[in-house]
Parts: sequence; C-alpha cells; structure tokens
Amino acid sequence: MLRLLRSFSISHIPPLKAFLQATQGAERTQTEAVSSLKYFIETYGCQMNSNDSAIVESVLRTAGMSPSESADSADIVLLNTCAIRDHAEQKIWQRLYEFRALRRKGQHHTIAVLGCMAERLKDKLLSEEQLAHVVVGPDAYRSLPGLLEAVRSSGETAMDVKLSQEETYADISPVRTEADGVSASISIMRGCNNMCSFCVVPFTRGRERSREMASILQEVWKLAESGTKEITFLGQNVNSYVDATSRGQAHSNTPGFAEMYRLRDFPGARFADLLSEAAQTAPKVRFRFTSPHPKDFPQALVDTIKHHSNVCKQVHLPVQSGSTSVLQRMRRGYTREAYLDLLHHLRAEIPHVSVSTDLIAGFCGESEEDHKWTLDLVEKAKFEQAFMFAYSMRPRTHAANNYPDDVPQSTKLRRLQEIIDLQRSIQKLGNEAEVGKSQEVLIEGGTKRSEWQFTGRADSGKRVIVEVAEGRERLEVGSTVQVRITASSPQTLFGQLGNS
Repeated sequence: MLRLLRSFSISHIPPLKAFLQATQGAERTQTEAVSSLKYFIETYGCQMNSNDSAIVESVLRTAGMSPSESADSADIVLLNTCAIRDHAEQKIWQRLYEFRALRRKGQHHTIAVLGCMAERLKDKLLSEEQLAHVVVGPDAYRSLPGLLEAVRSSGETAMDVKLSQEETYADISPVRTEADGVSASISIMRGCNNMCSFCVVPFTRGRERSREMASILQEVWKLAESGTKEITFLGQNVNSYVDATSRGQAHSNTPGFAEMYRLRDFPGARFADLLSEAAQTAPKVRFRFTSPHPKDFPQALVDTIKHHSNVCKQVHLPVQSGSTSVLQRMRRGYTREAYLDLLHHLRAEIPHVSVSTDLIAGFCGESEEDHKWTLDLVEKAKFEQAFMFAYSMRPRTHAANNYPDDVPQSTKLRRLQEIIDLQRSIQKLGNEAEVGKSQEVLIEGGTKRSEWQFTGRADSGKRVIVEVAEGRERLEVGSTVQVRITASSPQTLFGQLGNS
C-alpha cells in the first residue's frame, strides 16, 4: 500500500507571498478538483479540538470545499480525535468501524482521522485495520486539501503527522459555527513542555509554542466588533504563554513550584500581559482561560485577574492528586502543601474567586493512604467544580515506561466514586449558600422546558437557569442580567428575573 509521507516542516516553508506565487497554478488546479466536494467534521475531546476543527474548516473552505449537514451526505468525513484517555479513543474506534461497515455496504466516504489519535495510531489506522484513508496530525492541517486530493485521485492512503516547533495557525481565521455567537475561544499557544508522567499530550501535540500577541489581540478585536460577549483563551498549558517578539518580563514560577522543562527563560510578553491587554482591548467582553498549570501563577497574573473587572473570577487549578508521593510520581513539580498555599493565596487575593480542578483516581502505585490524602485535600479545598477520572495508562508516557499500572480497575472506580460523592456534597452545600444572592449572568440561550426560561453562566462559570415572569420582555441572547438565585442543585443554580 502506497503511503504518501509528507517530510517537510512548517519551519522550512518560504515566506507566504513567495510561497503563494510559486504554487499559484498548482493551487488553482487543486481547488478546481476539490471544489465540488462536501465535508463533515466530527469533533471529540476538549475545547482545543473544537478550535482545531474551526481551523480545519477554514482550510477546507479556502480550498473550495463546502460543509455538509450530516456525515451521510458528505463526500469526506473528518474525525478530530482525542487521545488523552482510553474512553475517548474507544468512542472513535467504534465510529470508525461503523464507517467501515457502511463502506462494505456500498457507501464511499473518504475518512480522515485528525488530531492526537491520528499521530499516535497512524500505522494501525492506515494499514492494520484499513479504517482511514487520510491521517493528519495536529500540526499538519494545512496539508489536508492536497492529501485528500491525492487519495481521491489515486485510491491510496496518505498521512502527514510531522510535529512542528513553529506552527500556531495564527494566520488562519477559524470558521466559527457557534449558533448564538455569544461565546468564542481563541487558541493562543500549542503543545506542552510539562511532561507529566500520565499525559500523552507532549508526544501528540509537540513542544510549546505561542502565537504573537498582536495576532491574538487582532482576533479579540474582531470578535468584539462582531458582538461576541465572552472569549476563552485556550492552550495545553495556557498560562505558560510567552511572546518573545513583544516586550515583557522574565519568566517567574509560582513560589514553591518547580519546572520540568525550561525553554522560556527570556524576556517577552507573558500570559498576564496578554490577558491585561485583551481586557483593555475589549472592555465589554468577558475573558476566561483554560487549561492552566498551577506552576504558572506568578503574582502578576493574580493581580491581572484581580484588577480587571471583565476577567472572570474563575480559576481552573488542576491538582490531580492530594498525595505528595503520587504528585512526585506524576512529575507535577509541587507538594500538596504548596498547592494548598497557592489556593489560599488566590482566595485571599481575589474576592469571590471560583476554583475548579482536575483529579485522577488510581494512578500507578496509589495506596489507600494516598487516596485518603486526596479526599482530605478535596475536603479542605472546597472546589466549586471538579473534573474527575479513573487513571488510564497511555502508551509512550513516562508512566507507561517506568511504572506498573498496578491499581485494579475495580479499586480505581471505587476510589473515583468516593471522590465524586465527596465533591458532589461540597458543591451541593456551596450552591445552596448562593441562594438569596444576586449573580450577574450572561444569557446564552433558551431552554426546552419553557419559553420563559433561559440558560446562562455567571462570572464564576456556574450554569444558571433564569426564569422570567410571563408577560415581561423576553431576554436577549448575549445580554447580561442580574439574577436573584432562588434554588440550587449540585451542578446548577436557578434564579428569577422580574416580578416572580
């Protein structure tokens, strides 16, 4: 089976003007060949993947392709994949087998697998299982039109999974398909240098590289002008952002936190600088960011969150475990005590800050005592929200190469459930304490239950169901309103507006 391996690196591409001049004729031929094709993208995983799908859409539309309303009516189906956890991968395998079954019944979709899973499982996807025609890694989306054209004309398979140390897609305007246009996300950096022992991201998305701040601020301005009310900055380690082309400060870790990989010890605009500039560029837009690492919360960032009213007082602070010994095996670079010190500092500095976290149950070598330390930290931290998972070993990681996956699955699930139960009880009490208070809520849409109910998010990130008295003016999507909280559940707040 012929495999078309693309060996170039983005760093070797000539300046854009010269590149366009040199390839003008070839691009016209390619556009004519693919212009009649329809595509459909299925996105799995995190917000970064959703943002990548918007970039892919831009690339395909520039090549002349048009979107399809469903996979059934598409010529090309693209699966943008996630490899962070085994469960995410299993969903994608199931979908690929479904498409293979349809192909055997006479349907002839061209299947392209994109993203993290593409890079890691390229050989199995193309040869062993013959489940995909095109495999494209997260740094090679520009090559998609050419690869699709080659596959459809030759009947062979093709891939480009080369990782880049420069690619940020800063010059590509994502195709934003959010129905309401209220919220948008901007990818400000790609890759990760942290090398946490449980995580495959450095191997599937490569090293950290950041967009120039000017390009990000331009995108912020355009979104604000178009009516966007909330922007989320995205990155695998979003608060390690640095732009060496802009003035800034030297790198500074959170006190008590270590750095596994140092490549940022040079002056440049840091995340605090970007966040501050964005808040001033679009003062009527709310700003959030995810996913940060707790090692990158210097005082300058804390002050930025504190002093800008349109930077949401919500901080995601992944802890992963409450046991220092487990954190050491995870290569997180901090102790439980350092983490709790940072948490207390944030809450002391930023009034009413809402803190969420990530937790992994059953990591390699985790004992019952380690698990109890995690429960103890959750009890002390009183997180407003938590994303909790049972550990699944990922190939190529430090853990896979150095530690046995020695916690039985039944034990992982039991410990996970104990963490979930504790966190749910904490959230229940925390949300009950909001009853009777007023929250500023950005309205994102209506609900299916009633034409007088609307859904939105508070500054804290909490979901709020807003009820308007019948006969009053309906709420506009994108409006910001004061809501009196009247009831709660562990996950949601309920409030009223008007005379009810």
